[in-house]
Amino acid sequence: MRVAVVGCTGLVGETMLRVLEERRFPVEELVPVASHRSAGRQVTFAGRSWPVQPLSESVFAGVQLALFSAGAAVSREFAPLAVRQGAFVVDNSSAWRMEPDVPLVVPEVNAGALDTLKEPAIIANPNCSTIQLVVALNPLHRVFGLKRVVVATYQAVTGSGREAVQQLKDELSLGRAPHPVYPHPIAMNCLPHIDQFLENGYTREEMKIIQESRKILGEPELAITATAVRVPVLGGHSEAVNVQLVKPFDLNQVYRLLEEAPGVQVVDEPTKNRYPMPITAAKRDEVFVGRLRRDPSAENALNLWIVSDNLRKGAATNAVQIAEYLLQRGVLNR
Repeated sequence: MRVAVVGCTGLVGETMLRVLEERRFPVEELVPVASHRSAGRQVTFAGRSWPVQPLSESVFAGVQLALFSAGAAVSREFAPLAVRQGAFVVDNSSAWRMEPDVPLVVPEVNAGALDTLKEPAIIANPNCSTIQLVVALNPLHRVFGLKRVVVATYQAVTGSGREAVQQLKDELSLGRAPHPVYPHPIAMNCLPHIDQFLENGYTREEMKIIQESRKILGEPELAITATAVRVPVLGGHSEAVNVQLVKPFDLNQVYRLLEEAPGVQVVDEPTKNRYPMPITAAKRDEVFVGRLRRDPSAENALNLWIVSDNLRKGAATNAVQIAEYLLQRGVLNR
């Protein structure tokens, strides 16, 4: 298969290449694509070097699958062009997520949203924080129903890209960052500020979590609120989640549902100091859940702690899983 990776030199793009190779996706010809600044560089994939091509309409000729991770503006312009040339596009930006006719997919949760696709189309990859949240909540939603969700995120700097990683490293080593990405220091600090602030007082990141979760779970009126915080962690997003369920629950049943859920790994032995952490979720594709406990302050309420590698399941792995599903259905042909 001829596969294009747009934004191949970014953190997510590099991870997409790694995941495609690890999962043995049938890539016969790779088309690594980036900005004109990166044109001519080489990327290594499947034991050989591939030249990076500058982004243009012509690079999608003959491409069957295009994985995009180059920002919303690029996706709005070039994703439709790739589709018109015959490619299925899995887009990691926010450009298409809330479009009514574009599937927003986490395969463990709503892969069926892809079943209506018969020809090349755009498929949206959700926000990294949304993905791990809905993977953990979906098993509970199916059995008990979700009444209200309150989530606070603890998001790593890799979510802001390579320059943010460098800011954290510079602050830790130099005491300052010559070229800061964030409006305040991130080392030894937490910033309750991810993306732009909106008129309602929420940030765009917080609204992504709210709106995308509703769409993926098929609950447009779900009561959900979020606070998104950037923390001085290199990789791996964490979430403290309080869930109020519609039906009464038995905690043992909750454990069993999560342990049996696809893509979820329960790590919950606090007396042995075992609970999900970004450092142990690194380079893993599972969504880790722990610190499960009843919330006695509300009826049918539960607390969870959710951790996942934001570059993998939060972005690259989820995109490749979408492509695998299309391949299994025979829609995406070699």
